[in-house]
Amino acid sequence: MSLSIGIVGLPNVGKSTLFNALTKKSVPAENYPFCTIDPSVGVVAVPDERLQKLTDFSKSAKTVPAAVQFTDIAGLVKGASEGEGLGNQFLSHIRETDAIAEVVRIFEDDNVIHVDGTIDPLKDIEVINLELVLADLQTVSKRKISIGKEFKAGKKEAVIEHGLIEKLLKTLEAGKVASTIIADEYEQPFLRMLCLITAKPFLYVLNKKAGAKNLDEPMGGEMDPRWERLHKFFADTGAKHVIVDAGIEQELKDLDELEKMEMRDMLNDSVGTQNSTIINSSDKKIVHNDGVNELIKMGYSLLGLITYFTTGTDETRAWTIQKGWTAPEAGTAIHTDFKDKFVRAEIIEWDKLLAAGSYAAAREKGLLRTEGKEYVVKDGEVIEFKV
Repeated sequence: MSLSIGIVGLPNVGKSTLFNALTKKSVPAENYPFCTIDPSVGVVAVPDERLQKLTDFSKSAKTVPAAVQFTDIAGLVKGASEGEGLGNQFLSHIRETDAIAEVVRIFEDDNVIHVDGTIDPLKDIEVINLELVLADLQTVSKRKISIGKEFKAGKKEAVIEHGLIEKLLKTLEAGKVASTIIADEYEQPFLRMLCLITAKPFLYVLNKKAGAKNLDEPMGGEMDPRWERLHKFFADTGAKHVIVDAGIEQELKDLDELEKMEMRDMLNDSVGTQNSTIINSSDKKIVHNDGVNELIKMGYSLLGLITYFTTGTDETRAWTIQKGWTAPEAGTAIHTDFKDKFVRAEIIEWDKLLAAGSYAAAREKGLLRTEGKEYVVKDGEVIEFKV
């Protein structure tokens, strides 16, 4: 399954640095038929501790993780919707993605110039989102003109689409993203056909920098007003966000896990001695956790994806499917024929299998279930398909 997340942002926010850190977690192309040789695209392993536990359980010779695709999209500048900078290229590339990771800078550093000269993450978000809204407004306005004759003739499909377009125009003209409208079951197909950028799910990636003034760190016991405004925006809109230090993650990308942990501990100690006003416990939580791993997992979830497993001595593999898929649909992740040839599936939760100690013991305890065509697969299940 090829689903991609486009990384966007203003100049000098750390977008390319983040992409470089992500590509260190790339997976072998031979295991993923949708892989690309495009240098601006990285197919990245989804961190999942369950996979290694199942590998150890089965003593598998090979382990294949789930993967998600990230695309580094040309930088956006104000006026992109009118073709400024690489505007047209930017907009065409972002339309091809399934979700958007919007990188926003939350650190101050005089050596890294901001395009507007000041650090204000909420303002950056407003600039980017407005350009995307304006681009969608052009798309919707053109579509309204193109279906004008069919609408006047009273054709059913055109009437439904025209109603959707009127709602979209009202929303976009107010500067709001398309995802804020509620489309009914009849309008949904037309909304998908429009391929609107702001109808895609968004994830905000807040890029901080070790040793710099970061807006999420209290100074003198008080939070920066810019951070409070940003936090209110997330609370009001329900937008998802993750905090990452892209610079640190790029520096650590060539180290093994033990070396990474040791380096993060050193960075925690360094930050604590440099500035006593930083709350060390909060900073340690952010630095010690792998921000890039959290970004990958949140991106995977944002796309509505879940994972099921197959495991044996030859291979343990994580398979990616859409949440809500039935067992025959889930089987198509392995082979497209599985949907039509599906007979039944033997299913067990991954942790129950490990607790049982073996498939035989799990079967004796009645933990293995046989499910049919209507069964909806859940995240973390181990499945053997019978076709």
